[in-house]
Amino acid sequence: MKEFKLTNGITVGYKNNPNTPRIALTLNIKINEEESIPGIYALVGRLLQQGTSNYNSEELANILDENAIEFSSELKQDYLSFRVVCLNEDFKLALNILDDIVKNSTFEEFNKEVIKLKGEYSAELDSNRAKVSDEFIKTLFSGHMYGHTYTTILENVDKITKDNVINAYKNILYHGKKIISIVGDIDEATLDNLLNSTLADLPNSNIRQNEIRTPLLNEQKYTEINKSDAQQAQIIQGWLVPTVSSPEYPAIALMNTILGASGLSSRLFLELRDKKGLAYTVRSAYRSFEKSALFHIYIGTEPKNVEVSLNGFMEEINKIKTIPVSDEELEAAKNNILGRQQFISETNSQQANISANYAMMGLGFDFQPKLIEKIKTVTPQMIMDAANKFLNNKYVIAIIRP
Repeated sequence: MKEFKLTNGITVGYKNNPNTPRIALTLNIKINEEESIPGIYALVGRLLQQGTSNYNSEELANILDENAIEFSSELKQDYLSFRVVCLNEDFKLALNILDDIVKNSTFEEFNKEVIKLKGEYSAELDSNRAKVSDEFIKTLFSGHMYGHTYTTILENVDKITKDNVINAYKNILYHGKKIISIVGDIDEATLDNLLNSTLADLPNSNIRQNEIRTPLLNEQKYTEINKSDAQQAQIIQGWLVPTVSSPEYPAIALMNTILGASGLSSRLFLELRDKKGLAYTVRSAYRSFEKSALFHIYIGTEPKNVEVSLNGFMEEINKIKTIPVSDEELEAAKNNILGRQQFISETNSQQANISANYAMMGLGFDFQPKLIEKIKTVTPQMIMDAANKFLNNKYVIAIIRP
C-alpha cells in the first residue's frame, strides 16, 4: 500500500486494485478524550447521517440510494470512522458527500435520534445474552469510557443536550489525528487531486495528545443478574489482556482460537458441550482496543450447571497453562486464523477498513501481512507463557440466571 500526505498533512494509504468496480474509502479520526456523559459519542455517530446544511436527511438518503453509494459513520472505542463504498464512476460524487457530512452536519434531528436510540438499545437488551455481555463489559471497564455500555448510556442519555453532541464532535474534528485509506481502481494522480480539493482543508494542525486512561483490573469481580423469566443461565468470565500492538498478541490470538473461537473443533466446545453436555453454546473471544483488550469465555447452560461450567472453564485454562499444545493442534489454529484473515480482507471495503484501523493505532497501513507472519512463528511455549501471564486471578465473572 502506497502512502502520501495531503496539503494539510493528513496521511493517506492507497492501494490500486485494477479491474474492481467499486472504490472504498475509510476516514478515521482519533478520539483523545473520554466523553463527559455516557452516550454523547454514540449520538455523534448516529447524527452524522441525519442531514447537513446543504441536504436534509431525506435528501441525503435519496442521493445515496439513487447512486448506490454506501455510507456509514460509527463511533468506535478509540476513533470516529466514516466509510464510503461506491461505483468507480461515482467516486467524485461520493467524496463530495463525505466532505459535506464531515464539515456541515447540522445534528438537527437530535431529539428524534435520542428516542430511536432508547428504543433500539432497550430492544437489544431484551436478549439475555446481550444483557450479560453488557453487564460483563460494564464491570470489566468500570469507571472507564470502554465500559459505557447500552445500560450505562440509557441511564445517562436524558442528561445529554444537542450542544454536548456538537461540541464533542467539534473537539474530535479539530483535535483528532486523521487517517484516510482508499482501495480501488483509481490512479494516484486523480486521487490526489480529488482529495486535495475536498478533505485537504480539514483541520489538522492542532492534534492533541491522547488523554484516555489505560483501564486496570486489580481484583476479582463477580456480578449477577437474577431474571425470573430466564430459561437458562448465561455466564461470561474474562480478563484484561494486551492489545494488538503487543508482541504477545499473536500467542493470545492462537490461544483464543484453540480454546473457543474455532467453533466445533475448539477445546471448550468439545469438552463442555460434546463430552459433558453442559452447553447450548460455548465459545471464547479476544477483542482489542487501543488502550486495552479483553479475552473472555461465554457459555449458555442450564441454571443448575453454573458452578460446574465455571469449573470447566478453569480446567481448560489450567490445561493450556501447563500442557503444551500439540504441533497438530497449533498448526490447525494457525490455519484457522490465516484463513479468517484472508476472508475478512477479500473486498476493497474490507481492505480499506482494516488498513485504516491499523494505521489509526500507529501500526501502519501494511500491518496485516506483518501480523500474519508473526502468527506463523508462534510456538507452543509462547502460548503457554501467555496463558500463565495473563489468565490470572484478576478476572470478572458475570452471570444471568433465574
